Amino acid sequence: MRSGTVYDEVMAADRTIPRLWRDAVARKRTSAAYLVQHGDHWHEVTWAEAAERVENLANGLLARGVRRGDAFATLARTTLEWALFDFALAHVGAIGAPVYASNAPGDVAHVLDHSGSVGVLCEDDVQRAKVTGALASLPRLQHVLTFADLPALEAEGAAFKALHPSALDAAVAAIDEDDLFTYIYTSGTTGQPKGCMIRHRNYYSMVSVIDHLPGYVRDDDLMLLYLPLAHNFGRLLHLAGPYAGYTTAFLPDPLQISEALTTVRPTVLPTVPRLLEKIHTAIVGAIDEMTGIRRRLAEWSLAIGREVSTREATGRPLGGRLTAKRHIADRLVLAKIRERLGGRLRTPISGGAPLSQEIAEFFDAIGIRILEAYGLTECTTGAATNTPEHWRFGTVGRAFPGVELRVAGDGELLIRSDTVFAGYLGDPGATAEVLDADGWLRSGDIAEIDADGFVKITDRKKDILVTAGGKNIAPQNIENDLKASKYVSQAIVIGDRRSYLAALVTLDPIEIEKWAEAQGIPGGAQEVATHERARTLLQGVVDNVNRDRSGFEQIRRFAILPRDFTIDRDEMTPTLKLKRDTILEHFDETVESLYVV
Repeated sequence: MRSGTVYDEVMAADRTIPRLWRDAVARKRTSAAYLVQHGDHWHEVTWAEAAERVENLANGLLARGVRRGDAFATLARTTLEWALFDFALAHVGAIGAPVYASNAPGDVAHVLDHSGSVGVLCEDDVQRAKVTGALASLPRLQHVLTFADLPALEAEGAAFKALHPSALDAAVAAIDEDDLFTYIYTSGTTGQPKGCMIRHRNYYSMVSVIDHLPGYVRDDDLMLLYLPLAHNFGRLLHLAGPYAGYTTAFLPDPLQISEALTTVRPTVLPTVPRLLEKIHTAIVGAIDEMTGIRRRLAEWSLAIGREVSTREATGRPLGGRLTAKRHIADRLVLAKIRERLGGRLRTPISGGAPLSQEIAEFFDAIGIRILEAYGLTECTTGAATNTPEHWRFGTVGRAFPGVELRVAGDGELLIRSDTVFAGYLGDPGATAEVLDADGWLRSGDIAEIDADGFVKITDRKKDILVTAGGKNIAPQNIENDLKASKYVSQAIVIGDRRSYLAALVTLDPIEIEKWAEAQGIPGGAQEVATHERARTLLQGVVDNVNRDRSGFEQIRRFAILPRDFTIDRDEMTPTLKLKRDTILEHFDETVESLYVV
């Protein structure tokens, strides 16, 4: 870090993102800052190289007139360019307005217009085309760049710095910790996305929680990041890298996750339940295909792993005999399963949606403890998490240090902390609905907090089903139990103001085709889905889910849909949450058929 500048005097007190970055660079770490994929190879980017690029980009923005308080959007996948440009924007005091790369042109235009962005950085010409069609309706948009324009911007910044060597330090010094750092637009399972106003101190406070979570992430970790940086979860982990000192490997294409896991071999993997569900299905399917002694050995090893996991979860000692059995099971089977995920995975962090307890317990049995966490954009990502030292299956852990949690009379979880946002951009009415005068944020989630402080989220408040008989039912646990079957890809439980529960189910194409081949049933997954024996198979899954539930919580009828829900059809958010209202609209005839007597 430089000494004797205006920057030093101000940074000593302020919790700003430029301070976070410059403090990280000043540590002169020898480990790589980032890994970037070029073809089949991953290349290291040093902290010094990254710092030079951020400095030049920030000066380039100043040269083009971008100043404190200007909004500037980014429309791209999870890449190094995205991250460095984000830090550059922070250095000049501009407000980042990230847009999901999967967004349609209309959604892109909404963010650019609503945020009042003066510029946008697009990944390529494909993304740029989403902007150019709306330019006539975006009079404030002055700068439309692509990644191909960044070298010129950096060169312009270097030249500007030579002429104005103190301009960037002055810009950084002018930034206050209460200034807005970013607008993050909620992915929106219902309605138009709202712009959450998040201050510099909100994110700095969120990132610095790492200091109070020993063993969560370390400076020698390698994180594989495929989550969209337009989402608060991915954004936090990109910012936390410089603070904690770990190396971040950017994966723009989530479909390449299997190859990246075995190539990069990460120690930390932030993820969403959808990926874990697919990995679980693949592993269970592979074991089911085994025969003879290999099958018996795999099942024995999993049983040993489950016993170890259960004892560790309840604080009971393993004993010598179980320890010896675990060593054998690990060497012969479990370690080989973990190799499929790179072999070094120490901290998978699951967030963004609820994770099935059965799937969490399965991963724990094979030696991978998933740290399920909870939060929302309005509290700058996180409010609670399980940790390597303190965890409990079926919960999202305990409150982060500095975060207060309590449950309101109607069961809604309330949050108060220094990470709570400044409100919704241009919508004081919506802000007042979620944020009270005492600083408590209404999460919209129904929760329970046990005597040890562990939080269990039972459902989204707006998703609670109220049957015609007046019974309140939380659908997410039932849906998770359905998805625990290797044959079920996605599930949505319905029954609001109806006389009973029903379900819409999609099939895992790989597993159902394997099953069909073994049954001698011809055709692909779509054809198999209509076969009577496939329905009988799924009836068994539903019966198993119903077994320990009260009558009003049981699924009476179900429909097998011909396809998965998709982002392209606006049935899922970019973070893979289901949009219930859209799905019910798209399959309204099927829904009605489930209630025809």
